[in-house]
Amino acid sequence: MSVQQAPFRGFANPVDPTPAELRAWAYHPDPTMLHTLPPDWDLLVSGDRLIGTLFDLAADQSCPARRFALHCLYIYAADAIRTNFRAHPRRRLRKFIEHAEQVGDEVLMVWAHNVRMLLARPDLFEYRDWCEGDLVRNPRRIG
Repeated sequence: MSVQQAPFRGFANPVDPTPAELRAWAYHPDPTMLHTLPPDWDLLVSGDRLIGTLFDLAADQSCPARRFALHCLYIYAADAIRTNFRAHPRRRLRKFIEHAEQVGDEVLMVWAHNVRMLLARPDLFEYRDWCEGDLVRNPRRIG
């Protein structure tokens, strides 16, 4: 699924990057630039406007920023579920879950499983796991 991407030339507005900018950054991440991004940048980009791009990046095993994109998927799902779908539409989250299950990649299958478990049992939410990246650093099925 890997696609040759244009080189990253920076964000016009790092607080609100475009899908093309995020994609270019993901395939050519500049580690020296990370300290110039706003604090909690992961929370800022994990919204409806970029979630499709983030899902595509998380689905691409060759993407250098795949773990970051997966982390953002966890944030998005937790935000949707914990706000009772006021933050993000239930239907959209379900489509991503179903797509992840169809992709067949273990990383996305674990994410889909964990989101389904959180949907069924919101008490499984742990901030460290879902919003600080522990489920990405230490992948496991919850529940």
